[in-house]
Amino acid sequence: MTVERMDPTRFSPSAARRGLRLLHAAAAATLAAAALSACAPLIVGGAAVGGALVATDRRTSGTQLEDKSIEVKAAGRIRDVLGERGHVNVNSYNRMVLLTGEVPSEADRAAAEQAAARVENVKGVYNELAVMGNSSLTSRSSDLLIQGKVKATLVDAKDLQSNAFEIVVERGIVYLLGRVTEREATRAVDLARSVGGVLKVVRVFEILTEAELAGTASRAAQGTPATPGTASPTSAPTQGAAGTAAEPVQATPVR
Repeated sequence: MTVERMDPTRFSPSAARRGLRLLHAAAAATLAAAALSACAPLIVGGAAVGGALVATDRRTSGTQLEDKSIEVKAAGRIRDVLGERGHVNVNSYNRMVLLTGEVPSEADRAAAEQAAARVENVKGVYNELAVMGNSSLTSRSSDLLIQGKVKATLVDAKDLQSNAFEIVVERGIVYLLGRVTEREATRAVDLARSVGGVLKVVRVFEILTEAELAGTASRAAQGTPATPGTASPTSAPTQGAAGTAAEPVQATPVR
């Protein structure tokens, strides 16, 4: 993939403001890191930065609430299965669940996936859990800083709607979720790759055509369920309790 070169004129008048935003993001990440515990095994939606505003999210308000409900239910079922073993993050976007973190065995990895897939209204599960020891507090603090920087970078991009993206970071790997066009997906990936500390960027998008995007805002405002786009997410997702799973995720390594 060709990395898009940033236009230096875009930064010259606002470099100070952007620097302040990055400092604020870093400060917020530092405060959040203080609340982290190496013993905390499960995070419900906790890896996502800056919850998208209902008014600008491309999901309906009902779908956003359903995603939060899915996260809570999936986290509870995974906790029932794994107990205190591992460190698992649960994020749901448009009823597709992303699992990130670490578990001690392949059996635990499979069990967590199956538990999430059985939750009501889940369409599929992207299982990105690594079989290894739990990440350290230092690693998680670094991930929070990277999240803040990626979010600030997307906010600064005038050609993107930053609230259309949900950002999850685990061990330097950035997962980008959202209902976006291919142009927006490519642009967001390029921007995320430019952030220091990012090891790899993984697309977990639902790709919309420009025509579908045009109709998204009105449907969201009316609370009408979104028309499914084409999922663009290395491993194929497991089909969930509520439908057919999407296509596999695409990992984009930093060069």
